Amino acid sequence: MNHFLDIHKTAPSDLRHMIEHAREMKTAREGRPRGALDDDQPLKGRMVALIFEKPSTRTRVSFDVGTRQLGGETMVLSGSDMQLGHGETIADTARVLSRYVDLIMIRTFDESVLTEMAEFADVPVINGLTDRTHPCQIMADVMTYEEHRGPITGKKVVWCGDGNNVCASVMHGAAQFGYDVVFTGPEQLDPEAEWQGLVRKSGQSFSIERDADKAVEGADLVIADTWVSMHDAQSARERRHNMLRPYQVNEDLMARAKPDALFMHCLPAHREEEVTSAVMDGPQSVIFDEAENRLHAQKAIMRWCLDV
Repeated sequence: MNHFLDIHKTAPSDLRHMIEHAREMKTAREGRPRGALDDDQPLKGRMVALIFEKPSTRTRVSFDVGTRQLGGETMVLSGSDMQLGHGETIADTARVLSRYVDLIMIRTFDESVLTEMAEFADVPVINGLTDRTHPCQIMADVMTYEEHRGPITGKKVVWCGDGNNVCASVMHGAAQFGYDVVFTGPEQLDPEAEWQGLVRKSGQSFSIERDADKAVEGADLVIADTWVSMHDAQSARERRHNMLRPYQVNEDLMARAKPDALFMHCLPAHREEEVTSAVMDGPQSVIFDEAENRLHAQKAIMRWCLDV
């Protein structure tokens, strides 16, 4: 069964096939109304459960629209609708849902919820995000980079800020797509040692540079993410802002990267915090192409999961 749980758990050849398939589907839709069905409707008659323990804009809309464009239907369920793990085990929920739907996408907090869902489900499960990883985002990021600059293999990718779940999946992507990663951020927020080792073991370069100006020298791609979670208390927000302020992506920082370097952010962004509006709206930013490509990449992921 083709679960899509993490980048590093999926074969590079399958990842590459999904990227190419996503590009083909995007090209085929050029000039068509947003709501139009694809000519090929491989999900016709299929039901996709979209489970959100964590709030979402891009993940919810892109999976919902993508399923519909492919001819399928969706059932959107919130954490309060299901109360995962409260009163009924994750395993039992997975077994029951498998009797009703053809595919499960889950956006949750604890990684163990995802892995248990996949272990006991009889249908494919897609990781829409956990506190530890965000693989769908990196599929869209690779697709976006290659649309603008060609193959990402051998490129230098710099992550600025917090070594969070998106950073983790960027590092997984290094191992599978063949690019190098530099992390620049405070020591307290370094990415997990396990992921650092995974990149190095793959033969790609991973390094930490505390000086952001030095880190972005020669960069092909600079990526940032929000400094605070929506669940952080105010005191925690202030501490994180103080730690991360030296790692803001601004015009001066981008000027130290390659002249044709791109800037990405998974959104939502806090303008003038982790990144300035001048960069977000500037010529090096591809953030809205990146957001759109979530739709196309996830359609390819769903088709791979269902082998259709």
